[in-house]
This record gives sequence, structure tokens and C-alpha cells, in this order.
Amino acid sequence: MGSITLQKVEKWFGQLQVIKGVDLEIHDGEFVIFVGPSGCGKSTLLRLISGLEEVSRGAILIDGHDVTAAVPSERKLSMVFQSYALYPHMTVGENMGFGLKTAGHPKSEIARRVADAARILKLEDYLDRKPKQLSGGQRQRVAIGRAITREPSGFLFDEPLSNLDAALRVEMRFEIAKLHETLGTTIIYVTHDQVEAMTLADKIVVLKDGDIMQVGSPRTLYEKPQNLFVAQFIGSPKMNILPCTTGGGEYRLPGHGNGPFDRGDGKGAVKLGIRPEHIDLTEPEGAVCRGRVEVLEYLGADTYLYLDCGEVGQLIVRTDDVPDDIRGKTVGLAFEPKRLHFFDAADQAI
Repeated sequence: MGSITLQKVEKWFGQLQVIKGVDLEIHDGEFVIFVGPSGCGKSTLLRLISGLEEVSRGAILIDGHDVTAAVPSERKLSMVFQSYALYPHMTVGENMGFGLKTAGHPKSEIARRVADAARILKLEDYLDRKPKQLSGGQRQRVAIGRAITREPSGFLFDEPLSNLDAALRVEMRFEIAKLHETLGTTIIYVTHDQVEAMTLADKIVVLKDGDIMQVGSPRTLYEKPQNLFVAQFIGSPKMNILPCTTGGGEYRLPGHGNGPFDRGDGKGAVKLGIRPEHIDLTEPEGAVCRGRVEVLEYLGADTYLYLDCGEVGQLIVRTDDVPDDIRGKTVGLAFEPKRLHFFDAADQAI
């Protein structure tokens, strides 16, 4: 079992409150990712769950038992840090089994657990090597293997891939996804990389300044953001936000034209959101919005266009087929009515 419940959890450092009454339910076997900008409190929240930081107010329950005052060793959680923290003089096998050895487990039990973890992580051929003989990805797998040998009720990952290069990050994302599928154990994972969050998580928790902005599946957060912060934080390139007014089933863009929408009545909307892939290029005449192409980024399968659209600001369009000489030209933009998002003056979704 590995259900984790946070009840009005707060964390204060002196007069500074960094976690502001967080309520959260994490079900057994879920892969939950905390994501947000630097300083939002995601690592602090993970450390509170692990017991490495004391809770100022509120309660933390694991499998229904209050562990708010429990020391880390009593919580049956294993943590994997950003740094590998391997003992350089020990072999891979010794590193993976060291925690069990210090806890007094029999040698036969340690050997079995190390062998099982090595098999899961494909480290059988590296058990006799020292950490200096391994690549960065292999070292991180050893650190994960050390956590697996404890057979915890849940894993806590604190930005485990940030020290790896881009290719290794992709490889390790795949390894961690397979690990969750194999073990079926609860995982709480902290990252600032939304690609990791979108590709790995069952449920994403978006944090800002110690508060939860929204909790939901990757698809829910992408397609139905509850506020402007989530709308712009989730998605790359980020959602375009334009000033607008609404009325009569239409939205109006200052300095441009009108367009239809079919999401509610739009009452109270002051901002319109549209993702770059939901904008089509058209002729400028009669278009709801027009812009001059300032920058073109060709990425192979996709091309990003950065347009100066006058009073509504800069817009990004994601497309797959544009001529190379489009830079400097004025084009029309058509917004998909079903893909529009509206926000009120308090930045809440309408």
C-alpha cells in the first residue's frame, strides 16, 4: 500500500511561509508529479512527505496512519535525489545493498533484493563495477536500484534527471516509466521540466508560491486549465494570451476583428487564450487577427512562427508547412472556436 494524504499542510521558515495549507490525496500506485517554477515549494513539499523537514501545521497520513511526527525511517518511503550520492569505493552491488546492510538484514536477503533490482534496471553486468566506471544514466539507475532494494511503499524523486544530458533524460524517462509499470508502487516526482511531467504522470500537481494551482491528468491540465497560470505554464510553446471583450456569442480583439466561440457565454472575459497549434494561417483580408512574421524557427516536423500582431502583442503559431520566404510578410490568423479559452480579471478560467 502507498496512499498518501496531506491535510492543510503548512511550512514556515521563521516569518516566511513557503507551503500554504496544502490539501492533497495521492492514491496507492499513482504516479504524481509536482511541477512549478523555481521557488514554488515543490521540493519542500516532497521533503515534508519524506520527513526530512518538519511540518509547521497540518498532518501527513500514509496508508491512513498519521506520520506527521514520524522520522523518515518509519515512513517506509525511499528517496532518489538529484545527485547520485554513491559511495565511490563501493561496487554497484555494495552501493545498492548498503542501506539494507546497515539495517541489519541477512546477507542472503540483501543478495536477493540487489539481484531483483539489478534485473529490473538491467544492471546485472555492472554489479562489480565502481561508480567511476559508469555513465551518468547508469549511476542514476544505481541510485534508483538502491531505493528499490528497500521495497518501500512509495518512491520520492527529487529532480533525478536534471544532471543528465538531453539524450540520457529521454532514456531515463523511459526507464522510470517502465519501473512504475513493473512495480506498481506509488511515485511522487518533483521536476521543473513540464515534458517530464506530461509524459510520466498519472496526475500533475501545479504549484505556485506554496499554493496548489490545479491538480489533474496531463490532458485535463492542457485542455482545461482552471486559471491563467496553469494555461501558460503547461504547454510548449506556451499558450498565447490576448486582450479581448465578448458579447453576442463573439469575441473582439482590439485593433483587429471579431470571431465566434462556443464555450459558454464568455461573460466577464478580459483575456483570450489560444494554443499555437490551434491557429491556422489565412489571407490577411477579413481575418480575425493579422500579424507580421518576425521570426521563423524550423524544427523539422514543426515550424514556430513568431508574429507581431500590434495591439494584441506577440503571437506564436505552430505549423508544419510554410514557405521559407514567409519571414517579414503579413498573414491572417484563424482561431479554432472550440479551442478558445477565456479568463476574467482575476485570471480565472471562464
